[in-house]
Amino acid sequence: INPDKIEVVHNAVSRDIQFSRYQLRKNFRDKIVLFLGRITSQKGPEYFIEAAVKVLNKINNVRFVMSGNGDLFPGMITKMAQYEIAERFHFTGFLRGAEVEKIFAMSDLYIMPSVSEPFGLSPFEALLYDVPVIISNQSGAAEILTHAYKVDFWDTDKLAKAIVSLLEDDELRAEIVKKCREDMKTISWDAAGRRISGIYKALCSKTAV
Repeated sequence: INPDKIEVVHNAVSRDIQFSRYQLRKNFRDKIVLFLGRITSQKGPEYFIEAAVKVLNKINNVRFVMSGNGDLFPGMITKMAQYEIAERFHFTGFLRGAEVEKIFAMSDLYIMPSVSEPFGLSPFEALLYDVPVIISNQSGAAEILTHAYKVDFWDTDKLAKAIVSLLEDDELRAEIVKKCREDMKTISWDAAGRRISGIYKALCSKTAV
């Protein structure tokens, strides 16, 4: 398709936050690294587990949480068991509503290692809770979150290195969140609506001519 015929309108995120991260207290001091989404090949859950193993070989004050369900769920449990990281890796199953908000609020880092992601709203939701994000270069969200840590989904060495860097540096995590929030100012559902309206008007104008 001729690129001149394509217009891109980015999604936005809108959520009423009911749980402040500061109102929730974990009963342990370990950091939480979160994967939340469908456990399917598109989302790259196996790369999350492989990176977790490499991180745990370097630091041990961290727990990895995989939230969601999908056809690869049983295989991911097997993979985790084969790596013998059950004490540091947790599966929550499918979460909804307040459960999603709580897990975001309790997390210290969010990972989206998608193999293919047209956009991806979850990193934006994580940032609403001041949770820094690492996303794949293969995600549409990478076009907006220019200040987020980005890696190729298959590069688990680089992903693990980024996780360790962010977990060990509170100031860096805060800076990433601050800059990503600035990135998010460019998107909103109102802006998307105006953009779509403008495209329709431009098309109608051309048709009329």
